[in-house]
Amino acid sequence: MRARIYRPSRTAMQSGTAGTHHWVLEFSPAQARQIDPLMGWTSSGDMDAQVRLRFKDRAAAEAYAEEHGIDAIVITPKTRRPNLRKGGYGDNFATNRRQGWTH
Repeated sequence: MRARIYRPSRTAMQSGTAGTHHWVLEFSPAQARQIDPLMGWTSSGDMDAQVRLRFKDRAAAEAYAEEHGIDAIVITPKTRRPNLRKGGYGDNFATNRRQGWTH
């Protein structure tokens, strides 16, 4: 059984880092998905593809995979430099601006 261990990135709809501090062990699909001829739904007989295990840190996820004999690939996250402005968000609405505010 192959799996990947990764830390999820933030979605495009959020500006914060909520939900990105845990690590996930996710199994790769063992068989291809099939299309149901009657309804057109996509289905699979592979139950492991639906399992997503969450861990507090990377070491716990690696220990779980090693303990259960799971061949896991660890994907390290790319760190992002924080975008901190001197005035912060409130600087967008400052009354002492020297230039016009545009989007």
